[in-house]
Amino acid sequence: MLISILGASPEVAPQALVYLRISLLSTPALLVIMAGTGVLRGLQDAKTPLAVAVASYIGNAALCVTLVLVLDMGIGGSAWATVIAQTAGAAVYVVMVGRSARRHGVSPAPSIAGLRSAAGAGFALFLRTVSMRIVALVTTAVATRLGDHEIAAHQVAFQMWTLLVFAMDAIAIAGQAIIGRYLGASDVPGTRAATRRMAEWGVMIGLAFTVLVFTVLPWAALPFTSDPRVAGLISSALVVVALMQPLSGIVMVLDGILMGAGDQRYLAWAGLWTMLAFLPCALLVLWTTPDGSDFGLVGLWLAFTVWIAARGLTLGLRARGNAWLVVGATRP
Repeated sequence: MLISILGASPEVAPQALVYLRISLLSTPALLVIMAGTGVLRGLQDAKTPLAVAVASYIGNAALCVTLVLVLDMGIGGSAWATVIAQTAGAAVYVVMVGRSARRHGVSPAPSIAGLRSAAGAGFALFLRTVSMRIVALVTTAVATRLGDHEIAAHQVAFQMWTLLVFAMDAIAIAGQAIIGRYLGASDVPGTRAATRRMAEWGVMIGLAFTVLVFTVLPWAALPFTSDPRVAGLISSALVVVALMQPLSGIVMVLDGILMGAGDQRYLAWAGLWTMLAFLPCALLVLWTTPDGSDFGLVGLWLAFTVWIAARGLTLGLRARGNAWLVVGATRP
């Protein structure tokens, strides 16, 4: 039913169903990885998550090549590669978090007070994440309904955008630890200075990525398709991806800074309102795009840019104010 809601064509739906059924087995491991990453980042250990992520991605790629191209397992092989890689990564995190707990003299067993505190912060982050995932799902659903060529090109463009924003997310992750440390020490001037410096880095790296995408644009589609129409759609979408990079950079940085400040409640509400700003734009693309038009995918990415801009506005206004600057070891 989920695949039908997303609008997959009869040719795409069976492949999507195979991948979804197998990849769902990796969900527990993915949750362990997310929790373990958060714990180690909170301990200001950024090296271990980097090592695990790089090893997992390399392992996933190697398994994909082996299972899909050598053993000819098709889309199912790709899904099994993800399951195996994420399960291995989760196992590493269980070991590393257990060692950190013993080193700090902390029991890994849950406590009522800890669960209550985590639930309060986690619910706000849950709403924020749900809002973001709805945006991603609606974007995919619209691209699917535009046609098979469009969904193929969209997935390539979306993965390239994801790669770039995850690279910029490194500054956001650093911001979470740095801002939390400054506010915990009641150093508001230091917090402001660090925020400004990281925001500048976000914009500069975004500009560098804009130049990078335009540089590789003539060849960007070659590793993914030999279909000239899909290749043309990929190039068109990547133009929008390139132009939004500086804005994506500042959004990622400010999101990390406010998360480090413990401002999850605002992030939840901001996520909801920015999602509502995006949805009419995405649906308008679907309703106004004639069959066979190549503008549909570009219009969809422009709608996605509206979402990024709305996030930038809400996060920027919050960062300019003082309400998020709550000092001390705990947030009331």
